[in-house]
Amino acid sequence: MIERRRTRPLKVGSVAVGGGAPVSVQSMTTTKTADVDATLAQVYALKGSGADIVRITCNDADAAAALAEIVPRSPVPIVADIHFQYRLALAALEAGVHGLRLNPGNIRNPAHIKEVAIAAGERGVPIRVGVNAGSLDKDLLEKYGAPVPEALVESALHEIHLLEEVDFNDIKISVKHSNVPSMVEAYRLLADRVDYPLHLGVTEAGPPPAGLMKSVAGIATLLLEGIGDTIRFSLTADPVEEAEAGRKLLEQLGLRERAGLDLIACPSCGRAEVDVIAVAAEAQRVLEAENLPIQVAVMGCVVNGPGEAREADIGIAAGRGKGHLFIKGNVVRVVPESEMVAALLDEARKLASEGVEARLAAADGDAEAMAEQAASELLASQGDPNQVRELRERVARVARGE
Repeated sequence: MIERRRTRPLKVGSVAVGGGAPVSVQSMTTTKTADVDATLAQVYALKGSGADIVRITCNDADAAAALAEIVPRSPVPIVADIHFQYRLALAALEAGVHGLRLNPGNIRNPAHIKEVAIAAGERGVPIRVGVNAGSLDKDLLEKYGAPVPEALVESALHEIHLLEEVDFNDIKISVKHSNVPSMVEAYRLLADRVDYPLHLGVTEAGPPPAGLMKSVAGIATLLLEGIGDTIRFSLTADPVEEAEAGRKLLEQLGLRERAGLDLIACPSCGRAEVDVIAVAAEAQRVLEAENLPIQVAVMGCVVNGPGEAREADIGIAAGRGKGHLFIKGNVVRVVPESEMVAALLDEARKLASEGVEARLAAADGDAEAMAEQAASELLASQGDPNQVRELRERVARVARGE
């Protein structure tokens, strides 16, 4: 049994970090954030692969505006990765993100950092102080001569001090290095200085298999010492591989339980046509009894559901009294709303025994057309129930400093 270091608790959306909470898995999207549909599809794929939290770059005003639409449709908490412009952090907060990542090497004006901290504190949003050896402040590089562990820790402590000056304490910290021994030593030094939760990672680990080996060497070493509250594998690969690797590592170390059925569901919104929570709970109950090793999605509406959850083996999306059953994003059957869970169970059994290709071949010929018609009718009748357009415009104004 690993005796974990005790840290302060905080919450990234619905996910507890620190304070003895299970070690969480993070990853980061590689899509253009402004492409809302592609980004959400990757978020859902990451959720299905074991990610508890997903980070998304917020590198310009278009990305910030897109977050206003992505966040309410995401199945996991979203952290905005802020680069050089502090106003984008303010815009991301306006968009409703669940966390921020600030790099002390990029945003250096203390007044700007404090302004972001105050705004985050008002919303109850945590900040990760994300120190990276590749972007260390030039003054620290001159002082130490290289991005040594001591330099990374000093950078983190300086940023923490600025946040604490405005009474902001919802902080987690990373001190990432591409050199495994340096990364391990930096986190050990930091763990001796603070009780904030730590986000572990080997930065720029590279492609598998070498990248996997470096990440496991650094992250596992620290976890076995009880250090670390959330992790990310930074691989030059499909981010799904990061999430899968992180989850498997935690399972192997006994820090997370192995999962059987993997059920994902949208967070529900103004467009949802059913009680997503109730349907998802019932679906989980009946499918867990079958012990089927599949990934299932329950989506509140047919407008976005099949596309966002296209990586799921099977799913159901609601629309105008109907349930639209889909396999790998392709709608295969349309059933009455009252039969949604029963149809999902029936198709899941067939999928497990016959395979994806056979079940796609057996799809009802008019199912896709019926789904498209239902989606069009919903859009026409509901308009913008989530007020996304208004929020996007408001976020964009904040990003531009208006």
